[in-house]
Amino acid sequence: MRAILVGLWKKGETKSDIKESMDELEGLVKALNGKALGKLIQKRAYPDIATYIGKGRLKDLKTLIEGVKADTVVFDDPLTPSQIREIEKFLKVKILDRTDLILEIFGKRARTRTAQLQVELARLEHLLPRLYGKGKQLSRLTGGIGGRGPGEQISEIHRRRIKQRIYKIKKELEEIRKRRREQRKRRIKEITSENNLIRVALVGYTNTGKSTLMRAITGRDVFAKNMLFATLDTTTSARFVYPDYKILITDTIGFIKKLPPEVLYAFKATLEEITEADIILHIVDVSNPHWLEKLETVNQILSQISVEEKPQIIVFNKIDKIIDSPEKIGELEFHMYISKTPYIYISAEKKWNIESLLEKIISVFKPS
Repeated sequence: MRAILVGLWKKGETKSDIKESMDELEGLVKALNGKALGKLIQKRAYPDIATYIGKGRLKDLKTLIEGVKADTVVFDDPLTPSQIREIEKFLKVKILDRTDLILEIFGKRARTRTAQLQVELARLEHLLPRLYGKGKQLSRLTGGIGGRGPGEQISEIHRRRIKQRIYKIKKELEEIRKRRREQRKRRIKEITSENNLIRVALVGYTNTGKSTLMRAITGRDVFAKNMLFATLDTTTSARFVYPDYKILITDTIGFIKKLPPEVLYAFKATLEEITEADIILHIVDVSNPHWLEKLETVNQILSQISVEEKPQIIVFNKIDKIIDSPEKIGELEFHMYISKTPYIYISAEKKWNIESLLEKIISVFKPS
């Protein structure tokens, strides 16, 4: 993929906001082994209803495409079916939006049957409204007044098949959710007959080190890599912390700004692990200059799934990138931003302060 990235600098956004969003979009392209050849940013209050960036800038974009020999244009926001048609017709290259990239990455990273079903469901939910637009376009092939053209008939067949497949996937995912709930009940019953089990869910922006922390705490060999959406599968492990307590830890999908609604819905089975947790560990990459905005993005998503009131610990990870030894942890003073929420500084990769994190979990679960 040789791509040009396109974004809107909308009303109310700062220069830093649009830069961060475009840099993240470039990260999504790289995650698909693509290359960003250039970026085009249009400053306007709202997207153009027909072409997203306006006809004048669309001409500039075509010149840029021809100059660098790009084969794809990636837009930072979701496009409507009519926008895709207009833009493709004029530019004559492949048109993708942020949602397309995320779903493509998910498709490549999904390993388990559950994740694969969730990705397929999200893709179909994303595709369905686009077929409605294509059906109208194809229906112009009709030759009679009031008749149905072959394009419209084909589109209706596709829509019907997609709806049937969506129904089957949802039914299978619901069965998976039921099995998981029963498995969790049995697991908890087997592990303890007393009130000494702590269920912990790891959440955070994508690429903040959740899987690395999972490995640091449990010793379990989980996949961890420095890339967006390195893993999509829920992984649960356990570790005795003290003789009186056991922690069950669940690593969930990483969040991202502008996460498509269909993705949130499709990953309901994964996010359900968060709703059943006793404590949420919110992992933050404190070495990222935009860590506060990313923290707020994750909190917004947690609010959407109604778990914002659960006990939470902010885990400032990757401190090894800003200090050279754990002895300097006391110099880090980020608590002024989130003084009401318990917090701790760690390096999951170097295992700095992991024992203190476990003690913090115990203290939040059972205050003295």
